[in-house]
Amino acid sequence: MTKTISFAVVHFTVAFSVGYLMSGSILVGGAIALVEPTLNTIAYHFHEKVWTRFNRAKSDVSRRFAEQM
Repeated sequence: MTKTISFAVVHFTVAFSVGYLMSGSILVGGAIALVEPTLNTIAYHFHEKVWTRFNRAKSDVSRRFAEQM
């Protein structure tokens, strides 16, 4: 859990820094630091679901191939 929290802190810090440096606005940097990691987390969830489905399909194909041999 400590590693996860430290990664979140790093992610928020980088997102804020990039937003602030690009805009010069603490408000924009803060908004980016909140929105980007949140959307990235949601995207990661769906990425994992797709990846799991892909691996399952790949495994099924391999098993069928092995059964035919």
